[in-house]
Amino acid sequence: MEPRIGLSQIIEPSGVLPDGDVGCGTCPSKSLRRFVLCTTFCKLHALDRARSVARRLCQAVQSGADGLESTITWMTGCSVAKRPDNERIVITGVGLTSPLGDTPSEFRRNLLNGTPGITSIETRFMGEVPAGVCRFDERKHQSGKDRRRGTRAGSIAIFCACEAFADAGINVEQVDRSRIGVYVGVTEHGTVETENEIAAIREFDYDTKCWSHHHNPRTVANNPAGEVTINLGITGPHYTLGAACAAGNAGLIQAAQMLQLGEVDIALGGGVSESIHSFGIFASFASENALAHHEDPAKASRPFDTGRCGIVVSEGGCLYVLERLSDARARGARILCEVIGHAMNSDAADPVVPLPERLAQCMELALARASIGPGDVDIVNTHATGTVLGDIQEAQAVRQLFSDQPGVWVNNTKSFIGHAMGAAGALELVGNLAALEDGYVHATINVDELDPRCAMDNLVLNEPRKVARVDTILNNSFGMLGINSVLIVRRFTG
Repeated sequence: MEPRIGLSQIIEPSGVLPDGDVGCGTCPSKSLRRFVLCTTFCKLHALDRARSVARRLCQAVQSGADGLESTITWMTGCSVAKRPDNERIVITGVGLTSPLGDTPSEFRRNLLNGTPGITSIETRFMGEVPAGVCRFDERKHQSGKDRRRGTRAGSIAIFCACEAFADAGINVEQVDRSRIGVYVGVTEHGTVETENEIAAIREFDYDTKCWSHHHNPRTVANNPAGEVTINLGITGPHYTLGAACAAGNAGLIQAAQMLQLGEVDIALGGGVSESIHSFGIFASFASENALAHHEDPAKASRPFDTGRCGIVVSEGGCLYVLERLSDARARGARILCEVIGHAMNSDAADPVVPLPERLAQCMELALARASIGPGDVDIVNTHATGTVLGDIQEAQAVRQLFSDQPGVWVNNTKSFIGHAMGAAGALELVGNLAALEDGYVHATINVDELDPRCAMDNLVLNEPRKVARVDTILNNSFGMLGINSVLIVRRFTG
């Protein structure tokens, strides 16, 4: 699909200022909108031709809409569909565990039926709190001994990895396991084990001889990804990506990039979270007045509602098998979708409050890399967590890009499953992926009264919406310290 860009979409009403020198990331014409800035920024780094871009863009502005459109196409590169097959990245398998089920079909069925997945749990020092709990069979792909030696996050990752490879039709014993990479996003890791060990030695007057000799391998940052490689005998690269609540998208982005670089032939990417087993996460959100509460735990997660009061912490995981299109075709793989764009950036502002300008910029950059415009997106899955200010800030960013786009629908998955932290982005993507086939946009539930500050065009509330066709999904995931990630996938059409 070629980018649909006209002069009116690019140039502000005030007109175009004279051309000037272009530095790294500086727009050559000050009144060009950020779409051009992001596109220019991307290509300037890759091609080091800033002055050439400035001259060509200035000439194109003078020649009118046709010249400018061809220049934007030149700057962004050819459309994804025209790239060689060995440069295109596709998803061929997915494995998950979530508060709504352990298969994509079960997860999707509960989303379309409006079934929330939040319950109550007892947590150390905090009492009863709403949370999203997974109920997968830990022994399906691990021995009891391996589970005892490992971590809950590692067990989630192993389950998701094995299910993803099975879904992709890949027997890892029959491929070169040195050419498989494992890239798992996490919000944090090690707090659960450390809290448990401290609680245990309290019973022995803090005698450190009672400290587990498994503590170090359990708490190293690469643990969830490393447990996958041990379980499956994978000898290619593995690591986790600490990207706060943007980590699920970050794992997918890293997997795609490693395939494009030729570092691996099969990549496993996504995110996991064991967060509900740490009282510290609940306590910290509570001290920030950002921990959700409700007499009915199923209604505690309520992004965009006037009565929202914070985050519902959840566990979960979702890992995808990604391949180059040329390799997927060679083995006759079923292709779930194509990754056509992605972006990550930083707010560089506040540790916890998102910045709408940077959120919008991240979405714009992902659109530019996908060579599409806002109107080419069918579903925007929001990150909104149910915090008062965070939801408002993201809604502002979404409105900035997608207002007056009648074919763009907006929803939120956390209203069903809570905030799965490092797994959030990956789980929320799979929650929408089936829309490419069934044409339904799942709803945002628990919105009794929409906060007018969170109003967005085509926000789907409380009931799923059947639409004519879904081809393209934009998935937002943002995190603390101002880390932002956006992933765009599209129906594979050959």
